[in-house]
Amino acid sequence: MINRRRSTSVLGGLLAATVLIGPGIVLSGPTPAWADEEIPTEPPRVELVLDVSGSMRARDIDGQSRISVAQQAFNEVVDALPEETQLGIRVLGATYKGKDKKVGCQDTQQIVPVGQVDRAQAKAAVATLRPTGFTPVGLALRSAAQDLGTGATARRIVLITDGEDTCAPPDPCEVARELAAQGTKLVVDTLGLAPDEKVRRQLLCIANATGGTYTAAQSADELTGRIKQLVDRARDTYTAAPTVVGGSARCPDAPLLAPGVYTDREQFSEHRWYRVPVRPGQELRASVSIALDRPVNPDYGVLLRATAPDGRELVRGVDAGSGRTDVVSAGLRWSAAADSDDADEGETPSPAPGDADATPTTVCLVVSNAFAPRPGTRATPGMPIELTVDVVASSPAPGGPDLGRGWVLLMLLTLAGLLTGLVAGLLTRWWVATWREN
Repeated sequence: MINRRRSTSVLGGLLAATVLIGPGIVLSGPTPAWADEEIPTEPPRVELVLDVSGSMRARDIDGQSRISVAQQAFNEVVDALPEETQLGIRVLGATYKGKDKKVGCQDTQQIVPVGQVDRAQAKAAVATLRPTGFTPVGLALRSAAQDLGTGATARRIVLITDGEDTCAPPDPCEVARELAAQGTKLVVDTLGLAPDEKVRRQLLCIANATGGTYTAAQSADELTGRIKQLVDRARDTYTAAPTVVGGSARCPDAPLLAPGVYTDREQFSEHRWYRVPVRPGQELRASVSIALDRPVNPDYGVLLRATAPDGRELVRGVDAGSGRTDVVSAGLRWSAAADSDDADEGETPSPAPGDADATPTTVCLVVSNAFAPRPGTRATPGMPIELTVDVVASSPAPGGPDLGRGWVLLMLLTLAGLLTGLVAGLLTRWWVATWREN
């Protein structure tokens, strides 16, 4: 999941079927989408999750309490909310005033349902909030994911808190990983209101697990501006979220992918295979990104390779990191022409790009990584990966001037040598004659 944003439309998906895609060739898997398909759009759906635990009483943001700054920011965000955006508000630690942790760690409520917002009602609900209880962040995230429901588009949660979860289990970082692994198409952005290193690490982990962002807000203006930005960003997410796909341990069993954006999970030092049909005259372009959603040892890398079904490597792309990057990516491009540069001139020309009667070549894509977990790091679920696949008309790089080959080239070089020698001899003779006269 990985952050870096793509085009607003994603082609195709996975249909569980066995289809005939070329004369005499049957491939098991989803139907490849060779033409643009109309994808229904949905309104952006966002839920703001606000921490109302006792620590929000602290008065350390512009001389105001943290809760009053958050309430002011919420009011401004609601007033500026785009008409098409569906917004909900959930709180945690807002009602239970007792000391029973078991009861306090169940304290989370949705005070504004996700939908078209009644601005006056939403601001009135936020104005009544008073810092009260515990901080069940993990439970609130699970509940917010249920509030947003499912659909074709990605949902967005904006979590605003000043402290780490005081109720684990469930650990909020593990909850974020579980939601991402379930393919819930959920992005969680986190905003920290306290300069605390433990809180920062927890919020970073939540954001990284779902492809979101973390921001430390140290003023009312920073908090308001950032929430507005994240709500607006919901309109820029995919028209359709990446399709969840499961790679296999070898090429023959791999899922068949059409052009589009896919998400998967990969274990440490694992190889995951996928298949893409490419017709003559077409070019395969693919890229993969892996998000570092947990601590790993430095000096790691990701490798994306395209191979023939017999295992022969066609091309590869690689990227490496030293521990200071959040995402590593690799890409490649390949066409049938690139694999036959040494073919004889008398060979039959390739069919036109996209020719429906042309027999496609099955290209195997394999994603592998060189990550090593730090001591105590959980291996499951696997690292989130995002795979982008496209098949376009091949575009070979322009060649240099062709001087010929064989006897033609030899004759050209001989003639050039004779002319160069003749000119040099005439100039030398003229210079000697002139020197003697003077």
